[in-house]
Amino acid sequence: MSSVVGAQGQADGRRDPPLTGDPTVRSPGGPSTWCRARSCGKLAPMLRSPRRAAVLLVAAVSCARTPAPAPGVPAPAAARANATAQGSLRAPGPPRASGLDRVRPPPPPCLPGHPYAAPTSLASRAFAELDAGANERALGCAEEAQRLAPRLVPALAARAEALAALGRLDEARLAFARALAVDPDDPETLLGASELYVRRLGGERDALEAGLEYAARGARSAARGARRDRDLAARLELVAGMAENDLGHSHLALQHLDRAAAARAADPDVAYERGLALYELCRFPWAMHQLGLVYERRGDAKRAEAWLARARSRAPAEFRSELPVDEVAFKQELAAAVSALPEPERRALERVPVEVQDLPDTGDLLAVDPPLSPSILGLFRGPSEDETCAPADGPRCRAIVVYRKNLIRFARDRKELAEQVRVTLLHELGHLHGESDDELRARGLE
Repeated sequence: MSSVVGAQGQADGRRDPPLTGDPTVRSPGGPSTWCRARSCGKLAPMLRSPRRAAVLLVAAVSCARTPAPAPGVPAPAAARANATAQGSLRAPGPPRASGLDRVRPPPPPCLPGHPYAAPTSLASRAFAELDAGANERALGCAEEAQRLAPRLVPALAARAEALAALGRLDEARLAFARALAVDPDDPETLLGASELYVRRLGGERDALEAGLEYAARGARSAARGARRDRDLAARLELVAGMAENDLGHSHLALQHLDRAAAARAADPDVAYERGLALYELCRFPWAMHQLGLVYERRGDAKRAEAWLARARSRAPAEFRSELPVDEVAFKQELAAAVSALPEPERRALERVPVEVQDLPDTGDLLAVDPPLSPSILGLFRGPSEDETCAPADGPRCRAIVVYRKNLIRFARDRKELAEQVRVTLLHELGHLHGESDDELRARGLE
């Protein structure tokens, strides 16, 4: 019966000495330890009779209770914690939010009028939305296509590019990795991945080197076999040249950029990167030309012309003199080009003004990421004709702009100038109709 006495002593706040000589059997703050040593250790013998089993039950219940402290003795820490816990149960806080509160509505369909659109059509729409700058809509279309066809590479690549355009770069890296895990040699995906690493993550050497590898592999893939695409290969060579320039390997950059220039001679990015490589290789006329363009952007016409003239004198074959076409003569060329357009295009221009500027505004160049080149020949401002204008833009939110100085520098004679003005107008009208740069390029309107 000593177990009962010990248990009752605890309940009354009394302290019973241990019944063994082992000082570790009971500690000053641990009556439960003493109870286990005295009662629970004798479990087997006590089960032999109902009376002893009842005694064991009383002792176990006593062990489970926290003893009351003796007068003047502070409550043990465990008892205080237990009281706090019980108090928290008696005074609960505000109810937790239901999981339903975190449920988001489903995204709108990519093609509302086509509920059974094929995944390839959804992926194509995603790329069209990217070209239009509607990055959130592009992401929705790509994810819808991916749900229907989880291994469709264009859908995976479109999702990755949309994430990059939205600035979600870590997610974009994983998305490109997933697309390349399905098809490691897809040149379009490799172009997107290389641009992510070189243009957006290019501050780190590891990123530049990774982008360079992606670009070089994509250029090889686009230059041979069933995937042969000369223009795509040139765009990949451009990114490889940019990476080599940033890595300080100008002699290697020039090799990539020469191949890019062979297919994209009119691309201002190719011209700029090639000029940078030539400067680093001490081919200074290109540096003079670039310096003249910088002064021109700053509005210092006198210094700009001085440096541009030096570049022409040092390398006349690479830097031709501008055509002598002033603003009045240029507007006459533009009016002739408008008159020669097909009738539907002339009617479209009745609703969209055509403006002439010498050079692009900085705000227009920086309106997209990455920025547009200062050497662009024309620009379409505003949404396509099947979209509504924002209230803040007013009823005439669209315009086409052509840049006089860039065009007279690009053309070699008046005949080529007239042709380039016409092509520029058709290109910007294509954007008005909702066409992407890739679609315009396929029509020869680059």
